[in-house]
Amino acid sequence: MKILLCITIGVLYSAAVYLLFRRSFLKLIVGIILFGHATNLFLLIMGRLTSGLPALLANGGDREAMADPFPQALILTAIVIGFGMQAFAIVLLKKSYADVKTDDLDDINTTDYLSTSNKKFKA
Repeated sequence: MKILLCITIGVLYSAAVYLLFRRSFLKLIVGIILFGHATNLFLLIMGRLTSGLPALLANGGDREAMADPFPQALILTAIVIGFGMQAFAIVLLKKSYADVKTDDLDDINTTDYLSTSNKKFKA
């Protein structure tokens, strides 16, 4: 099970890095999402995988068999932060596409584009 998860993490990281180097803004966002999922799985592996054991131990329970709860708390925090980053990136993509009419990052090389809501303030 651990080997399968390690291979999955490696595939997710490599796909994320590949997508982060693409020119499309949408592929960049998907790469950020995959990178977050790979990191969450990595933290889960680092906290030890336990199957069929209770989360809370009675007096005299085996502490070595228990999963570490700290990485699980980190994962919950990372999920919330990752969702916020993804939502911001999607809104940024929508706004930049509305202004520039392309999602190619090489075509977005200047800050001289005015949005439709700011045209009345043009000097």
